[in-house]
Amino acid sequence: MGCCRSSLRPGAGAGAHAAEKPPRHRPPPPPPTTSRPSPNAHPARAGGGGGGGDVPAFAEFSLADLRAATGGFAAENIVSESGEKAPNLVYRGQLKGPAGAPPRAIAVKKFAKLAWPDPKQFAEEAKGVGALRHRRIANLIGYCCDGDERLLVAEFMPNDTLAKHLFHWENQTIEWAMRLRVAYYISQALEYCSIKERPLYHDLNAYRVLFDENGDPRLSCFGLMKNSRDGKSYSTNLAYTPPEYLRNGRVTPESVIFSFGTVLLDLLSGKRIPPSHALDIMRGRNIQAVMDSHLEGNYSAEVAITLVNLASQCLQYEPRDRPDIKKLVSILEPLQKKLEVPSYVMLGIPKPVEEPQAPPTPLRPLSPMGEACSRMDLTAIHQILFTTHYRDDEGSNELSFQEWTQQMRDMLDARKRGDFAFKDKDFKAAIDCYSQFVDVGTMVSPTVFARRSLCYLMCDQPDAALRDAMQAQIVSPDWPTAFYMQAVALSKLNMQSDAVDMLNEASELEEKRQKSTKGP
Repeated sequence: MGCCRSSLRPGAGAGAHAAEKPPRHRPPPPPPTTSRPSPNAHPARAGGGGGGGDVPAFAEFSLADLRAATGGFAAENIVSESGEKAPNLVYRGQLKGPAGAPPRAIAVKKFAKLAWPDPKQFAEEAKGVGALRHRRIANLIGYCCDGDERLLVAEFMPNDTLAKHLFHWENQTIEWAMRLRVAYYISQALEYCSIKERPLYHDLNAYRVLFDENGDPRLSCFGLMKNSRDGKSYSTNLAYTPPEYLRNGRVTPESVIFSFGTVLLDLLSGKRIPPSHALDIMRGRNIQAVMDSHLEGNYSAEVAITLVNLASQCLQYEPRDRPDIKKLVSILEPLQKKLEVPSYVMLGIPKPVEEPQAPPTPLRPLSPMGEACSRMDLTAIHQILFTTHYRDDEGSNELSFQEWTQQMRDMLDARKRGDFAFKDKDFKAAIDCYSQFVDVGTMVSPTVFARRSLCYLMCDQPDAALRDAMQAQIVSPDWPTAFYMQAVALSKLNMQSDAVDMLNEASELEEKRQKSTKGP
């Protein structure tokens, strides 16, 4: 059986568009493009490229809930890099979900006593950070104020920190393309925070960059709040602290850019180099002295020079001489390599296992197609689409004699080759052939979109499958198969409520079609 990798590049944000359910019995909006989304977007799924499910609404938790989730704040659940010596401990925990739902992994930050004496002020700060939702952030999902206790609750990132992978790796160092991805993704997170008027990030460093279940880098939300109401914003070595902070004790957006420069240095060198020392090396244009020897020369010298120059700009003594976050994003985006390779592959961690749940039981009895979609039986769906052939396309195209050109014959030949590949279950070849047919645009075929949607599902590309199913609905607004295919794709995206809505709509349309066929 043929298979293929997703054509959506990292960062394309397809999950956000997948959540936009088309209106009842009306054509959905055109499918999303794969260009870089606005960082102002509010993605429906924080994981972006899949995994992680929906981010829960921000909430207040009781101390009892968090004590139970962390095993009584057990020492073995501490995940702070400094262990029990950290000023504010971070614990891993398991939060009990609703009835029938699996528990949710969480990270709980427990502040020192009296760090935030005013509970109202702490709650307001936490709610401000909790309003942020982005696939590049380990999002804040709640807080707790109970007596003198102050705690924050965030999504748990299971694959350690950038510091661990850069400075304390065991099996393999981070490859060059992944280092570029880390820089770009974190710049996206900072740009989003800036647009949402939360531009200040306290003590940005390699320990604040976390890796989620897919190996994608995320910015810890904990740095968006200070460790205490009146405490220091920087707890690391003074050599890595922005010079203006040493002068006046204030964090500014330019201070965050300086700290981002130190992270770029870490990515380049694979070790902690004081910025002043690194600047001396850069001025001497001795790039090799900066680069991580463990990369063994496996990087682009041209891109490395660009990154070194960018780090140098970020680390300028005067804040006004540093680039803004928008410029950082624009420089880092075109440097991205291996867009088709998932982060977990480049990071050298196991592929995340996702077990999508079947949609809930629909309201009315289902046809064979509906039953196959309900139980997500892709093999049965393939058989039904193959045997149905193109009979549901009748009336979709009315072609004049003049349109039967050589281009038309080539297009129909591409569809025919796609049909043969579809029959043989060579789904990658079928996608390529059907794409040639679709790209010409002279004819539109809901069946081709439905078949290509199934091919994408067979190749584990539910976002692309959903787009094609929506296109089938545009071409044929009352075609039940278009709704059935959307139901399967939505279920693969773990959007079960929307999936069952689509199943019910498909069943209702099918019932109406059968009644109209039988007549009065």
